[in-house]
Amino acid sequence: VQLQASGGGSVQAGASLRLSCTASERTFSTYAAAWFRQAPGKRREFVANISWGGSARSTADSVKGRFTISRDNDKNMVYLQMNRLKPEDTGVYYCAAREGGVGVTPDWWHYWGQGTQVTVSS
Repeated sequence: VQLQASGGGSVQAGASLRLSCTASERTFSTYAAAWFRQAPGKRREFVANISWGGSARSTADSVKGRFTISRDNDKNMVYLQMNRLKPEDTGVYYCAAREGGVGVTPDWWHYWGQGTQVTVSS
């Protein structure tokens, strides 16, 4: 499956952004999905994941209460709503997918999008 992330940008602290991830696969509804991010010089870190049906979701403690992951299987889309953005949220955001269950480590995920840059200034 091919993934395309979009929606990044440069914003002030406190602003909101919504990232989108478009999947090419018609059977995307059978894939779990996730968002990761990577800041310069740092490892790629887990942000949020969602089960194939959308009933199970989890978010990293660093974004809990501010970020929400969701999906629309009819449109083969996964979203990341990011509210009350902070400078430490800056990085390249990647969407990921795999058939089956969810995980929180990059090694778990089979398919990756190209990333979209999010820059939050204070």
